[in-house]
Amino acid sequence: MLSILGLTKTYPGGVTALQDVSLEVPSGLFGLLGPNGSGKTTLMRVLAGLLAPTTGKIFWEGQEVTETPERIWPVLGYLPQDFGFYPHMTGDAMLRHLLALKGVEAPGGLTRLSAALLDRVNLTHAAHRPVKQYSGGMRQRLGIAQAIAGNPRLLIVDEPTAGLDPEERLRFFRLLTELAEDRVVLFSTHIVEDVAMVCARLAIIRFGHLVCVTTPQDARASLAGRVFEGVVSRADLDVWTRDQRVTQARLLEGQTLVRLVVDTGIAPQGFAPVAPTLEDAYMVLARPSAKPAA
Repeated sequence: MLSILGLTKTYPGGVTALQDVSLEVPSGLFGLLGPNGSGKTTLMRVLAGLLAPTTGKIFWEGQEVTETPERIWPVLGYLPQDFGFYPHMTGDAMLRHLLALKGVEAPGGLTRLSAALLDRVNLTHAAHRPVKQYSGGMRQRLGIAQAIAGNPRLLIVDEPTAGLDPEERLRFFRLLTELAEDRVVLFSTHIVEDVAMVCARLAIIRFGHLVCVTTPQDARASLAGRVFEGVVSRADLDVWTRDQRVTQARLLEGQTLVRLVVDTGIAPQGFAPVAPTLEDAYMVLARPSAKPAA
């Protein structure tokens, strides 16, 4: 169990990236969802011990590690949003280099461990290819390989699917789901669909404030009977967006299809009720006027 109590981070110059964040992260896959600039990466870096919080406390399995983050490092695996590789090194050489830097020990040696990790993330076929030839998904899997070295009980991944194609995303999610069976996996993203696919529980963060902690099912249920969909003219789209709580506007066969939330449950003319999605709930909960969680 990872526990965060009253965490605040203010950067020099007075910019507050996190404001009084309290959160309990249980075993399994837990999603941290929020728009870019919401404070997700700052929170990940604080939890990984790369940034010191201004105030607040962090507990791992009941023991406070706020001022001694090195106590959590032996059980931590971390995949940051931007992970740098040496492009001319092979995947195997790069991984062995990272394992050595982390101080990972392996009974059979780092060569054997590297081979096992590359097999775990389905990169054996590319072990001796330069990293510069890797796709975005392959680089992410290489990053996960170093993150899971040493079998960490806490795994933090920050925006891991940005730029991945659909097949790579699904492969990455299968791996994360497998890893989450026996550890805490904190998955930070701004992509609602990603959280809906793999996370049984999630928190929404905006402007450094924790807005809510919920489940995809509960988030959808909170909008039951209040979501409607209809076609509007392109000329009227700005009016609908201004006067209604629009959660989505997209083109479908050349027409502008709009989803909106109506608290009265009465459909506007030309609109029909539809089942709420997690994206509908996210757009409502993460709107600027949403109140932080108590």
